[in-house]
Amino acid sequence: MTAKSVTNRVTALTGTDYPIVQAPMGWIARAQLVAAVSNAGGLGIIETASGEFEIIREEVKKLRDMTDKPFGMNVSLAHVKDSSIIDFVVEQGLGFVTTSSGSPAVCTSIFQAAGINVFHVVPTLDMALKALDCGVDGLVVEGGEGGGFKNPTPVSSMVLLPLIRSRTDVPIIAAGGMCDGLSMAGAFAMGAEGIQMGTRMLSCVESPVHDNWKQSVVAAKETDTVFLNQESRPALRALRTQRTAELLPLGAFNVLEHFAGVQALYFDGDMEAAIPLSGQVVGRIDTVDSAVDILQGTMLGFYRELARLGEQYGT
Repeated sequence: MTAKSVTNRVTALTGTDYPIVQAPMGWIARAQLVAAVSNAGGLGIIETASGEFEIIREEVKKLRDMTDKPFGMNVSLAHVKDSSIIDFVVEQGLGFVTTSSGSPAVCTSIFQAAGINVFHVVPTLDMALKALDCGVDGLVVEGGEGGGFKNPTPVSSMVLLPLIRSRTDVPIIAAGGMCDGLSMAGAFAMGAEGIQMGTRMLSCVESPVHDNWKQSVVAAKETDTVFLNQESRPALRALRTQRTAELLPLGAFNVLEHFAGVQALYFDGDMEAAIPLSGQVVGRIDTVDSAVDILQGTMLGFYRELARLGEQYGT
């Protein structure tokens, strides 16, 4: 059974069947994973946080051969030192960009002039309002339970999402804790029109990461992540390993030093080689599934939850 498509502002802006976005994870969100998500009806997002722009350019070329569906790109603004990254993104001819880790003032008008819709990732209400002042088309509202680079003062999706919705009418994509139809229905009830999945996509069949990491996600409990570097920036949410457990008592440390072995972690499966970024939603992920099964399962579950609530509480 194939889930029916969704018509709302997020699908209108992304050109997708489903308002499900794959997070732009560094080194991971490249052609193999992005094509799988886009071909399944969602929006795959190419990363630029790795800084490997010539490789990313080749990945975009590969994508053109792997899918005729829409896909987007993320711009990690912490890496924007001049206009070269912005120009690089414009040259790719995409219609959708997410920006993160900085002020979107440096690029929003440029992207929009090129016909690109811009959603900015925000972890707080203040940052959301500043992004809106920059004229962004929408927001990715990221709860502190999500994995990856975080704000040092995390706010859960349950609080952050309805708070930001109460102060703006732009379309919102909810991130942090999203993995299935139940979490999607909850996010939509709080004002979202789309969801972004990170850890769920990291652990899917088409993700290029080593199976050791995927199986670590499947085996993890909801308490098996740690929140690191809280007295500095960026804070991090990651799986509990020997390395991350030793870092936990440190209020601040050199983050880059602990990503020197990222290739060995991601692709060789050495779980102690670097910091395995993952969200608390690991506790709800029990299987390694294909992207199409994840998207179809999410959408069918979403509609099932809406129907259940309507039957139980509808008038």
